[in-house]
Amino acid sequence: MRTPDAWSRKGAVSTMLLPVSWLYGLGTAMRVQRAPRYAPPVPAICIGNLTAGGAGKTPVVLSLARWFLERGRRPFAVSRGYGGRLAGPVRVDPAVHTAREVGDEPLLLAETLPTVVARNRAAGARTAVDAGADILLLDDGHQNPAVAKALSLVVVDGGFGFGNGRIVPSGPLREPVGRGLARADAAVVVGADTAGAMHRCRQEAGGLPLLEARFVPTEAALALQGRKVVAFAGIGRPDKFFDTVKEIGADLTEAMAYPDHHPFPETEIMFICEVAQERGAVPVCTEKDYMRLPPDARLMVTPVPVTLEWRDPDALDRLLEAVLEGGKV
Repeated sequence: MRTPDAWSRKGAVSTMLLPVSWLYGLGTAMRVQRAPRYAPPVPAICIGNLTAGGAGKTPVVLSLARWFLERGRRPFAVSRGYGGRLAGPVRVDPAVHTAREVGDEPLLLAETLPTVVARNRAAGARTAVDAGADILLLDDGHQNPAVAKALSLVVVDGGFGFGNGRIVPSGPLREPVGRGLARADAAVVVGADTAGAMHRCRQEAGGLPLLEARFVPTEAALALQGRKVVAFAGIGRPDKFFDTVKEIGADLTEAMAYPDHHPFPETEIMFICEVAQERGAVPVCTEKDYMRLPPDARLMVTPVPVTLEWRDPDALDRLLEAVLEGGKV
């Protein structure tokens, strides 16, 4: 799905759906009160969010993974594998698995660190520990109490914030902002804070540490400066990617938005490439979308890789070093 426009305002459609939202919120509230089924012998760090759709969790997971790898640790990512058909637990092998089997995000994560996919998060965490993990990075799962967490980070999209502040399906929230932040150890606002996310976090949880990060294009992405591109994206908020392409300095001749986790058949990629050829442009997509392309299609499309840059790296260091020193933050 794409983030519905109605989630940005409290309109008639949003109001009409409020009774369903109350039921959804009640179900979440009951679920998060359950006791953990698995307390791992190594620190588990949850990188979650409070909204449906993308907020930037996967880049945060990758950034934390690099932090731990640089310090000689052995982090494993544990993901539910949204969009994949394998229930797991299974260790992702990028040379063998496809996005249809394990999901696009785990496939991307597995290029940097060992990654386990499991619908049962506790089973996935156990599998990672048995395979030698000394740090668990839980991709999503803030509303899932199955695994006891040493650190919980809530990722917020600075350009979208918390939308209209209502719960699914009336709005984008999985649970009320204050309730979700109360279980967090820090919030991470990714991208320019044009939606007032920092202010809302301070209102709801004044003492909560707030970290800021932004996407920075890699050298490979900067090679697109001045070039005509046709950009396509099947993520929660495609405009984020299109803005990134323009910020790089590429000439965006066409922007094609698709639903989140959209599977791209070869015929669709051929159409995109034909449009690009007509415009004398390069077809480009996000790294996550690139994971879902058929193998032959990858030869015709250029991914736009970005990394995460932290505004205050020392603040991040303090949080993660506390985890390494042993114990819950």
